[in-house]
Amino acid sequence: MKAAAGLPVARAPTAVAGPQLLVGERSPRWLRAARRSAVSVPLGQRLPRRIGTWLALAFLGASAAAGMSVGGQVETLRHDLGEPRHVLARMVGFGVDRVTISGIAELSEIEVLITAGIDPKVSLPFFDAEEARRRLEAAPLIRQATIRKLYPGEISITLTEREPYALWQLRGELFVIAADGTVIDRMDDGRFAHLPLVVGEGANTRAREYLDLLREAGPLAPRVRAGSLVAGRRWTLKLEGGVEVRLPEDEPAAAVKRLIALESDVRLLEKDILAIDLRQPDRVALRLTEEGAGARAVQLKTKGKKNGGEA
Repeated sequence: MKAAAGLPVARAPTAVAGPQLLVGERSPRWLRAARRSAVSVPLGQRLPRRIGTWLALAFLGASAAAGMSVGGQVETLRHDLGEPRHVLARMVGFGVDRVTISGIAELSEIEVLITAGIDPKVSLPFFDAEEARRRLEAAPLIRQATIRKLYPGEISITLTEREPYALWQLRGELFVIAADGTVIDRMDDGRFAHLPLVVGEGANTRAREYLDLLREAGPLAPRVRAGSLVAGRRWTLKLEGGVEVRLPEDEPAAAVKRLIALESDVRLLEKDILAIDLRQPDRVALRLTEEGAGARAVQLKTKGKKNGGEA
């Protein structure tokens, strides 16, 4: 192409898709430096120093871990020291050094710790307080639980227990119940042996009635061993020595007062009797023991002869 009007005309570059950079004197300085660096520096010199050593150590560590896992040593360490995350947290100072428990009366501290899942292998950061709370509140004696993690190494537990009110015996099984009759737990040990005992179907929901009768019994209350609900209608008091006191369905408290008066007047409970029936307001029926019945028969026979001889 010829010049027009004395002006040089440069050849237009061949069209190429995308932006193009001219390599040579017109290339940017940073691009020329980068090309010289890439050409002049060997590949080995561009890798981090001692990378071979670290890779070798990593390979050896992975091999050791795999060998321990196959040999069962990992499970042994986990059993002895706990989960790896807990071990690491304890190593940096976040072990559980102290546990404070408040609000317990019937439960022991050991029972609370076991239920909450707290032992020396636990660390504070990875201790699941919410899960521990759910586990505690699932225990029959615990109504509510609050758990707080106090860094660096303390767990605070506040409990509200269900108050044991009485024992309930049903079909040979013994339960601890609350005041409303709710079953708290089975009676598995002697810690609740001091509680009053009610027996029979439905007696758990009417335990308050029985405790009211015990209060009416006054000086005789220590001699009452249990209250049995008969047919869901009336109470029979079971006294020490096996004596039963059958109370009426209506106004049982008045019958208890009659029993106190009889004991005061004639020492009725010292007689050879098995049962005292107070269901009738105007009479008292007694069931004698075999010895008492024999003595009574002899007494009546002797009395009859005397009456006959006098005739």
